[in-house]
Amino acid sequence: MNEIGANPAAPHSHVFLGEEHRGSERKMWAVIWLCGAMMLAEIVGGLLFGSIALVADGLHMSTHAGALLLAALAYTYARRYADDPRFTFGTGKLGDLAGFSSAIILAMIALLIGYESINRLFAPVPIHFAEAIPVACLGLAVNIASAWLLSGGGHHDHSHGHSHAADHAHEPHDESRPIATHDGEVALDIFEDRTPPRFRLTVLSGRAPTAAKASVETVRPDGARQRFAFVDKGGFLESADEIPEPHAFAAIVKIDDQTYPTSFEEHQHTDNAAARDNNMRAAVIHVIADAAVSVLVIVGLLMAYAFGWLWMDPLAGIVGACVIVSWAFGLVRDTGAILLDMNPDGRMADNLRAAIENEGDQLADLHLWRLGPGHLGAILSIITASQRGASYYRAKLARFRSLSHLTIELSRKP
Repeated sequence: MNEIGANPAAPHSHVFLGEEHRGSERKMWAVIWLCGAMMLAEIVGGLLFGSIALVADGLHMSTHAGALLLAALAYTYARRYADDPRFTFGTGKLGDLAGFSSAIILAMIALLIGYESINRLFAPVPIHFAEAIPVACLGLAVNIASAWLLSGGGHHDHSHGHSHAADHAHEPHDESRPIATHDGEVALDIFEDRTPPRFRLTVLSGRAPTAAKASVETVRPDGARQRFAFVDKGGFLESADEIPEPHAFAAIVKIDDQTYPTSFEEHQHTDNAAARDNNMRAAVIHVIADAAVSVLVIVGLLMAYAFGWLWMDPLAGIVGACVIVSWAFGLVRDTGAILLDMNPDGRMADNLRAAIENEGDQLADLHLWRLGPGHLGAILSIITASQRGASYYRAKLARFRSLSHLTIELSRKP
């Protein structure tokens, strides 16, 4: 017997946009106006004063503005069509599609910069330092202003192709539980930053307890108890055993034969990559990449002007192109994974499995994918011998707030 845990008579929202969507959209349009004004000023000024350097930088600024325009249109389109029934899972992924496209554009720009720099390395051309240096400084100023506008009023992940492991840093499970003892104050935490979850006991003031005379006993809602002994890690005590999921229980801390009760509630573990706004990330990478190239160009021009090293200018271009390619690769990798519905959060998948199987049920199949920034969709196929309905499991998983679209399929054991 199979049962699908969905109620077709109960409508639910398919709007899976990020919390900062409207604010990010406004910032993006503001930066586009800034870049557009700068582009027109450079092209018009260059034509009026006969400066090819100004015209060239203005044309370069047009490619920059075009990439940002793509991001802004993605925000606007996603918002306007968020409730359109043609989008089965909403428009939350439109930002990832725009980010993927921007990464391709960024990589092409980097290749063009690299190609032109290599040509100039073997065939140097005269440099008009009096024009080129001020133009590069002006471009840097615009990029700094753009970065400030994009990052102001909210936090955005600005990683640029760092290792994938670095994207999986998890916040601590919960707030510290301060405990006042006879010898001072200690804090009990559940620590699980890139490590299996364990208790940590840290001294806040007074004398530090010894590992031999400290322990924690958990009491779960069903009455199950488990005792955790501590080992000294130098600076803090850590439980020798891992803490099983879920992390919802009363905790009895024992220090020097004195007991101190506290409790923990289960919190979801959200991968930073699953909540990241890749559309904003792509725009910021464009701005920072342009700023990085401007810095390298300024350094190269100053060195060439001061010492006559004309090769420094194209060398700076080659280095800048390599940096931009690495950032573009990281963006393509991350947005491509989302567009292909790869599992966006391995820790979340493990927690879902533990939450279902800790009462004897079996999770036969699990599909987890990203619907938009901070929104995950999941399909769970559960084999159970009990008579529990889908609503029981839906309530059980309600603590995972990023699960915005949940489908549960039940199969009864004979």
